[in-house]
Amino acid sequence: MTINEPNVYSLSGYVAGAFPPGKKDLKLSMRVMANMIRAHAAAYRAIHELQPEARVGYALHYRPMVPRVKWSPLDRLMRNIRYNGINMAFPSAISTGVMKSPVGNQNIPEAKGTQDYLGLNYYSVDTVWFDITKPKEFFSTSGFPKDADMSDTNFIANIPEGIFQSIKWAERTYPNLPIIITENGVEDSSDRLRPRYLTQHLHQVWRAVNFNWQVKGYFHWSLVDNFEWERGWTQRFGLWGLDIDTQKESDDLL
Repeated sequence: MTINEPNVYSLSGYVAGAFPPGKKDLKLSMRVMANMIRAHAAAYRAIHELQPEARVGYALHYRPMVPRVKWSPLDRLMRNIRYNGINMAFPSAISTGVMKSPVGNQNIPEAKGTQDYLGLNYYSVDTVWFDITKPKEFFSTSGFPKDADMSDTNFIANIPEGIFQSIKWAERTYPNLPIIITENGVEDSSDRLRPRYLTQHLHQVWRAVNFNWQVKGYFHWSLVDNFEWERGWTQRFGLWGLDIDTQKESDDLL
Protein backbone atom coordinates (compact mmCIF):
# COMPACT_ATOMS: atom_id res chain seq x y z
CA MET A 1 0.00 0.00 0.00
CA THR A 2 1.46 3.33 -1.06
CA ILE A 3 -0.93 5.73 0.73
CA ASN A 4 -3.75 5.24 3.23
CA GLU A 5 -6.80 7.50 2.90
CA PRO A 6 -5.33 10.28 0.75
CA ASN A 7 -8.76 11.91 0.58
CA VAL A 8 -8.99 12.12 4.38
CA TYR A 9 -5.54 13.70 4.67
CA SER A 10 -6.23 16.22 1.91
CA LEU A 11 -9.68 17.26 3.12
CA SER A 12 -9.01 17.13 6.87
CA GLY A 13 -5.69 18.95 6.63
CA TYR A 14 -6.51 21.50 3.94
CA VAL A 15 -10.31 22.00 3.99
CA ALA A 16 -11.62 21.22 7.48
CA GLY A 17 -8.40 22.38 9.16
CA ALA A 18 -8.56 19.50 11.66
CA PHE A 19 -5.32 17.75 10.68
CA PRO A 20 -1.92 19.41 10.29
CA PRO A 21 -1.23 21.89 8.78
CA GLY A 22 -4.71 23.17 9.69
CA LYS A 23 -5.51 24.95 6.42
CA LYS A 24 -8.95 25.78 5.03
CA ASP A 25 -8.33 26.13 1.31
CA LEU A 26 -10.17 23.85 -1.13
CA LYS A 27 -7.93 24.68 -4.10
CA LEU A 28 -4.84 23.96 -2.04
CA SER A 29 -6.33 20.65 -0.90
CA MET A 30 -6.77 19.58 -4.52
CA ARG A 31 -3.15 20.52 -5.24
CA VAL A 32 -2.13 18.34 -2.32
CA MET A 33 -4.31 15.54 -3.69
CA ALA A 34 -2.65 15.84 -7.12
CA ASN A 35 0.79 15.63 -5.52
CA MET A 36 -0.21 12.49 -3.61
CA ILE A 37 -1.48 10.95 -6.85
CA ARG A 38 1.89 11.64 -8.49
CA ALA A 39 3.67 10.21 -5.45
CA HIS A 40 1.53 7.08 -5.59
CA ALA A 41 2.26 6.60 -9.30
CA ALA A 42 6.01 7.02 -8.73
CA ALA A 43 5.95 4.59 -5.79
CA TYR A 44 3.94 2.07 -7.83
CA ARG A 45 6.56 2.01 -10.57
CA ALA A 46 9.50 1.98 -8.16
CA ILE A 47 8.08 -1.03 -6.30
CA HIS A 48 7.40 -2.92 -9.52
CA GLU A 49 10.93 -2.25 -10.75
CA LEU A 50 12.28 -3.92 -7.61
CA GLN A 51 9.61 -6.61 -7.35
CA PRO A 52 7.70 -7.09 -10.62
CA GLU A 53 5.28 -9.62 -9.15
CA ALA A 54 4.23 -7.34 -6.28
CA ARG A 55 0.64 -6.16 -5.93
CA VAL A 56 0.60 -2.44 -5.29
CA GLY A 57 -2.39 -0.27 -4.48
CA TYR A 58 -3.75 2.35 -2.09
CA ALA A 59 -6.57 2.52 0.47
CA LEU A 60 -9.53 4.80 -0.14
CA HIS A 61 -11.75 6.05 2.67
CA TYR A 62 -15.05 5.56 0.89
CA ARG A 63 -18.16 7.39 2.15
CA PRO A 64 -21.48 6.30 0.62
CA MET A 65 -23.88 9.25 0.64
CA VAL A 66 -27.63 9.71 0.28
CA PRO A 67 -29.73 12.90 0.00
CA ARG A 68 -31.70 13.63 3.17
CA VAL A 69 -34.84 14.19 1.09
CA LYS A 70 -34.70 11.88 -1.91
CA TRP A 71 -37.09 13.94 -4.03
CA SER A 72 -35.32 17.25 -3.32
CA PRO A 73 -33.28 18.44 -6.34
CA LEU A 74 -31.08 20.59 -4.09
CA ASP A 75 -30.34 17.76 -1.65
CA ARG A 76 -29.52 15.45 -4.55
CA LEU A 77 -27.26 18.06 -6.14
CA MET A 78 -25.43 18.66 -2.87
CA ARG A 79 -25.04 14.93 -2.37
CA ASN A 80 -23.45 14.56 -5.81
CA ILE A 81 -21.05 17.48 -5.32
CA ARG A 82 -19.94 16.30 -1.88
CA TYR A 83 -19.73 12.65 -2.98
CA ASN A 84 -17.50 13.44 -5.94
CA GLY A 85 -15.34 15.85 -3.98
CA ILE A 86 -14.69 13.40 -1.14
CA ASN A 87 -14.67 10.05 -2.90
CA MET A 88 -13.72 10.39 -6.54
CA ALA A 89 -10.66 12.64 -7.04
CA PHE A 90 -8.05 9.94 -6.34
CA PRO A 91 -9.88 6.99 -8.00
CA SER A 92 -10.64 8.99 -11.15
CA ALA A 93 -6.96 9.78 -11.63
CA ILE A 94 -5.92 6.16 -11.16
CA SER A 95 -8.60 4.96 -13.59
CA THR A 96 -8.33 7.56 -16.32
CA GLY A 97 -5.27 9.73 -15.72
CA VAL A 98 -7.52 12.72 -15.01
CA MET A 99 -8.15 13.93 -11.46
CA LYS A 100 -11.73 15.19 -11.26
CA SER A 101 -12.48 17.69 -8.50
CA PRO A 102 -14.99 20.44 -7.58
CA VAL A 103 -12.43 23.09 -8.59
CA GLY A 104 -11.62 21.60 -11.99
CA ASN A 105 -9.98 18.62 -13.63
CA GLN A 106 -6.25 18.01 -13.84
CA ASN A 107 -4.37 15.70 -16.19
CA ILE A 108 -2.03 13.26 -14.41
CA PRO A 109 -1.41 10.71 -17.18
CA GLU A 110 1.34 8.86 -15.31
CA ALA A 111 -1.23 7.74 -12.71
CA LYS A 112 -3.45 5.80 -15.11
CA GLY A 113 -3.49 2.07 -14.34
CA THR A 114 -1.20 2.25 -11.29
CA GLN A 115 -3.30 -0.11 -9.21
CA ASP A 116 -3.22 -3.88 -8.69
CA TYR A 117 -5.92 -3.92 -5.99
CA LEU A 118 -8.22 -1.49 -4.22
CA GLY A 119 -8.03 -1.02 -0.48
CA LEU A 120 -11.44 0.01 0.83
CA ASN A 121 -11.92 1.68 4.22
CA TYR A 122 -15.57 1.78 5.27
CA TYR A 123 -17.15 3.07 8.48
CA SER A 124 -20.55 4.63 7.80
CA VAL A 125 -22.96 6.37 5.40
CA ASP A 126 -23.52 10.13 5.24
CA THR A 127 -26.86 11.89 4.79
CA VAL A 128 -26.41 15.13 2.82
CA TRP A 129 -28.66 18.16 2.40
CA PHE A 130 -28.69 21.71 1.07
CA ASP A 131 -27.68 24.34 3.64
CA ILE A 132 -27.72 27.98 2.58
CA THR A 133 -25.59 28.93 5.61
CA LYS A 134 -22.58 26.89 4.39
CA PRO A 135 -21.23 28.63 1.27
CA LYS A 136 -17.67 27.45 1.95
CA GLU A 137 -18.90 23.85 1.87
CA PHE A 138 -20.76 24.29 -1.43
CA PHE A 139 -23.98 24.97 0.52
CA SER A 140 -24.16 21.45 1.91
CA THR A 141 -24.15 19.75 5.29
CA SER A 142 -23.86 16.08 6.20
CA GLY A 143 -24.99 13.98 9.13
CA PHE A 144 -26.60 10.67 10.00
CA PRO A 145 -30.21 9.42 10.12
CA LYS A 146 -32.03 10.54 13.28
CA ASP A 147 -32.74 6.99 14.41
CA ALA A 148 -29.24 5.67 13.67
CA ASP A 149 -27.42 3.39 16.11
CA MET A 150 -24.55 5.72 17.07
CA SER A 151 -21.05 5.21 18.46
CA ASP A 152 -19.69 6.75 21.69
CA THR A 153 -19.01 10.26 20.36
CA ASN A 154 -21.57 10.16 17.52
CA PHE A 155 -18.68 9.76 15.09
CA ILE A 156 -19.99 6.60 13.38
CA ALA A 157 -23.51 5.37 12.63
CA ASN A 158 -23.99 1.62 12.42
CA ILE A 159 -25.20 1.17 8.83
CA PRO A 160 -24.04 -2.32 7.75
CA GLU A 161 -25.67 -2.15 4.31
CA GLY A 162 -23.19 0.59 3.47
CA ILE A 163 -20.21 -1.77 3.33
CA PHE A 164 -22.10 -3.97 0.87
CA GLN A 165 -22.87 -0.93 -1.28
CA SER A 166 -19.22 0.16 -1.06
CA ILE A 167 -18.02 -3.22 -2.30
CA LYS A 168 -20.66 -3.09 -5.03
CA TRP A 169 -19.34 0.31 -6.13
CA ALA A 170 -15.76 -1.01 -6.20
CA GLU A 171 -16.78 -4.12 -8.15
CA ARG A 172 -18.61 -2.08 -10.77
CA THR A 173 -15.93 0.60 -11.00
CA TYR A 174 -13.00 -1.83 -11.14
CA PRO A 175 -14.23 -5.12 -12.66
CA ASN A 176 -11.97 -8.07 -11.78
CA LEU A 177 -9.72 -5.93 -9.58
CA PRO A 178 -9.07 -7.52 -6.15
CA ILE A 179 -10.81 -5.69 -3.29
CA ILE A 180 -9.42 -5.69 0.24
CA ILE A 181 -11.36 -4.20 3.15
CA THR A 182 -8.39 -2.42 4.71
CA GLU A 183 -10.32 -0.73 7.55
CA ASN A 184 -13.71 -1.32 9.18
CA GLY A 185 -14.62 -0.83 12.80
CA VAL A 186 -16.26 1.38 15.40
CA GLU A 187 -15.29 3.37 18.47
CA ASP A 188 -16.85 1.78 21.55
CA SER A 189 -15.38 2.07 25.04
CA SER A 190 -18.02 -0.19 26.64
CA ASP A 191 -18.43 -2.79 23.87
CA ARG A 192 -22.12 -1.90 23.68
CA LEU A 193 -22.12 -1.53 19.91
CA ARG A 194 -18.96 -3.22 18.62
CA PRO A 195 -20.11 -6.88 18.67
CA ARG A 196 -23.26 -5.98 16.74
CA TYR A 197 -21.42 -3.65 14.36
CA LEU A 198 -18.75 -6.25 13.62
CA THR A 199 -21.05 -9.22 13.03
CA GLN A 200 -23.50 -7.20 10.93
CA HIS A 201 -20.74 -5.79 8.74
CA LEU A 202 -19.07 -9.16 8.29
CA HIS A 203 -22.44 -10.53 7.22
CA GLN A 204 -22.60 -7.88 4.51
CA VAL A 205 -19.07 -8.77 3.36
CA TRP A 206 -20.19 -12.41 3.20
CA ARG A 207 -23.13 -11.30 1.02
CA ALA A 208 -20.70 -9.65 -1.37
CA VAL A 209 -18.51 -12.74 -1.52
CA ASN A 210 -21.58 -14.80 -2.41
CA PHE A 211 -22.08 -12.58 -5.45
CA ASN A 212 -18.58 -13.69 -6.51
CA TRP A 213 -17.31 -10.15 -6.11
CA GLN A 214 -13.55 -9.92 -5.80
CA VAL A 215 -13.25 -9.48 -2.02
CA LYS A 216 -9.88 -10.97 -1.08
CA GLY A 217 -9.41 -9.84 2.52
CA TYR A 218 -10.81 -8.02 5.55
CA PHE A 219 -8.87 -6.06 8.19
CA HIS A 220 -10.64 -4.83 11.32
CA TRP A 221 -9.82 -1.39 12.73
CA SER A 222 -8.26 -1.95 15.08
CA LEU A 223 -6.61 -4.73 17.08
CA VAL A 224 -5.65 -2.43 19.99
CA ASP A 225 -6.85 1.07 20.95
CA ASN A 226 -4.91 3.66 18.98
CA PHE A 227 -4.08 7.37 19.04
CA GLU A 228 -6.55 9.05 16.69
CA TRP A 229 -4.89 12.14 15.21
CA GLU A 230 -6.53 15.28 16.64
CA ARG A 231 -8.91 13.20 18.81
CA GLY A 232 -6.12 11.53 20.77
CA TRP A 233 -7.19 8.67 23.07
CA THR A 234 -10.84 9.74 23.21
CA GLN A 235 -12.03 7.03 20.79
CA ARG A 236 -11.62 3.34 21.56
CA PHE A 237 -11.46 1.34 18.34
CA GLY A 238 -9.51 -1.66 19.65
CA LEU A 239 -10.71 -5.23 20.04
CA TRP A 240 -8.32 -5.11 22.99
CA GLY A 241 -8.41 -2.11 25.29
CA LEU A 242 -5.26 -0.16 26.12
CA ASP A 243 -4.30 1.38 29.45
CA ILE A 244 -3.21 4.86 28.41
CA ASP A 245 -0.91 5.35 31.40
CA THR A 246 0.97 2.04 31.18
CA GLN A 247 0.55 1.50 27.42
CA LYS A 248 -0.31 -2.13 28.15
CA GLU A 249 -3.21 -4.10 26.72
CA SER A 250 -6.11 -4.89 29.00
CA ASP A 251 -7.52 -8.39 29.32
CA ASP A 252 -10.76 -7.37 27.66
CA LEU A 253 -11.51 -8.69 24.19
CA LEU A 254 -14.58 -7.22 22.50
